[in-house]
Amino acid sequence: MKKWLQLIAWACIPFTPLHAEDQTMNQQEDKTQVATFGGGCFWCVEAVFQKVPGVKSVTSGYKGGHVQNPTYRQVVQGDTGHAEVVRIEFDPVVVTYDELLALFWQAHDPTQLNRQGADVGTQYRSIIFYHSAEQQRQAEASRDRLDASGAYKRPIVTQIVAADEFYEAEDYHQDYYRNNPNAGYSRAVIAPKLEKLGLRK
Repeated sequence: MKKWLQLIAWACIPFTPLHAEDQTMNQQEDKTQVATFGGGCFWCVEAVFQKVPGVKSVTSGYKGGHVQNPTYRQVVQGDTGHAEVVRIEFDPVVVTYDELLALFWQAHDPTQLNRQGADVGTQYRSIIFYHSAEQQRQAEASRDRLDASGAYKRPIVTQIVAADEFYEAEDYHQDYYRNNPNAGYSRAVIAPKLEKLGLRK
C-alpha cells in the first residue's frame, strides 16, 4: 500500500456529488467529480495530484478572494484574498475523495499558517474548498482524525470552506512541472516532494 494511503484507517465511502455553485464543469460522465485544494504554491500541488491514477485533470487557479478575475500579479501581493489552489477532476471509482484528502495532508504541512516553506502569505494558506455537504463532512472528519492522531506537534490550521468562484490561472502556470522539469523550483522543491511521496517515476 502506498505511503499516503496508510493515513486512511477508515472505510472509503463513495461520494455522491451535489449541485454546488462552483461545479460548472461539463459533466460528460456522471462519475466525474471535483475537488479543490490549496496547500502552498499551486505548481507543487498540481504536480502531486497529476501523478494520481483516476485524476482526469488538474487546473491551477485562484479561489476564496474578493476581486473578480484576479491576475497572478494581484494575487501574489496578498491583497485580493485569494488562495492559490488546484481544481481536480477525478473518477471516484478509481480514486476516492478520502484518498485525495489523505494525499493532500501529506503533500504539505497543514500546521503552517499562511505559508509553505519559503512561500509566505495568505495566498499560500492551507485550505479545502468543498463542493457538497458530503465533501464538507469528509474533509472535517479527516482533519479531526489527523489532528487527534498526534501526527503533528502543532494543531492543523487548514481552512475548510464552501467553494466559491474559481478563476483559472494564466497559461504559463498550467502543467508547470511537466513543462519546466529543469527549472530551479522544479528541481529544488517539486521533484523532492514527489520523491518523498513515492510519486516520482
